[in-house]
Amino acid sequence: MTTTSSLPADPAAPAAAAPAPHRRRRSFEAAARGRGALLGIGGFWLASRAAMLWMLVNDFFSSNLVRVEVTATYHNWYDVLSTWTLPQHDIMWQYPPAAAAVFLSPDLLPFLTYFQAFVALTVLCDGVVLLGLVRAARRSDGSMAGALLWLVALPMMMATPFARYDIQVTLLAVFALLALRSRPRAGGVVAGIGAMVKVWPLLTLLGTPRGRSTREALVAAVLSCAALLAVFAALFSDTFGFLGNQGDRGVQVESLGGSVLMAARFLELWPGWIDFQYGAFEYIGPYVPDIARASLALTAAGFLLLLLWRFRANHWTSATPFDAALCAIMVFTVTSRVISPQYMIWLLGLAAVCLTSRNTTQRPVAWLLLAANALTTLIFPVWYADILATSALGTVLLCLRNGLLLYATVWSVVRLWKATVLRGRAPDAAAA
Repeated sequence: MTTTSSLPADPAAPAAAAPAPHRRRRSFEAAARGRGALLGIGGFWLASRAAMLWMLVNDFFSSNLVRVEVTATYHNWYDVLSTWTLPQHDIMWQYPPAAAAVFLSPDLLPFLTYFQAFVALTVLCDGVVLLGLVRAARRSDGSMAGALLWLVALPMMMATPFARYDIQVTLLAVFALLALRSRPRAGGVVAGIGAMVKVWPLLTLLGTPRGRSTREALVAAVLSCAALLAVFAALFSDTFGFLGNQGDRGVQVESLGGSVLMAARFLELWPGWIDFQYGAFEYIGPYVPDIARASLALTAAGFLLLLLWRFRANHWTSATPFDAALCAIMVFTVTSRVISPQYMIWLLGLAAVCLTSRNTTQRPVAWLLLAANALTTLIFPVWYADILATSALGTVLLCLRNGLLLYATVWSVVRLWKATVLRGRAPDAAAA
């Protein structure tokens, strides 16, 4: 009779070797959290942001077209807001009342010009976003990938981010999401403030787990919205005047519908033209109202799809609120009649939040957004003249960018749905 004896396990050997990709990822994360890496991140932030500022003030690739948003449009609004009046008669004013605080904020630095103060505060907000992402990476399931995405993605846009107020809005959305995990009331308050500045940060509450967390966040958001609205209604007149400046907007050149019209115009299948109105270049001509209505219908359909997901979802992870927020903003952005270059700041900010968690389903979507960001910079400001001229280069660039955004949006929805809507499974305890 043959017997076999098992050798004692070597105590120095691991019970089971981790897969090589996981080992490499852990090694990368450990290195990225080290003191040297943090110093490198800080150094790269200083160098890249200095380059962005240089581009902004030195007419690099027509940055004067970017700069005029602050020196003319925002400054004109500041002059009106300083009289405690909202510029509701300016058709370019399309923002909720609390946006006034952003445009008045340069008064915090009275020793600088309006342009200098606005840009300085915007750079400060950029740095605060980066610090928040780095801090989030220190959680048990955290990752530095989000901070690195934000660090690299913003300078890819050259001067544009520092001459828009979208970094300030993105900061509110980022911190609303980061707070929701452990302090849903605080997250709701910040989301409510964001909604009173530019509406869309309210969508950060879409993915909160069902039950107490959602109730606390929603109540806090409603109360903060109501409080801000009351304050601004007392300080300014016609606080809802901005709503009337949205309804007559057409189809912006850079939107998804605009790329369809651009391709048709390039092929000489559509006789329309481009005109500047509502603060953007829009298409004028036959079928434009139909495409505008189709965009609104797609937005409504996307909203219903998100509500259906919310109803059907039965599995939550720590990253689900992040993933749902990115997915929602992508749906609303891609189906919108307007896609401005600065909208990429929103998407990249939320993608960065997703990447702060190793549990995210949106990692490949985030890298697609980084590629779309590079194409967006080529569209504006590098080759914007080709876009307006409907050249072959401009048509290819815009159709490629919008096609990539559309693909990324569909993929985002599919990945979120597959990870959270599990057949035959009861709702998680956290979501019950």
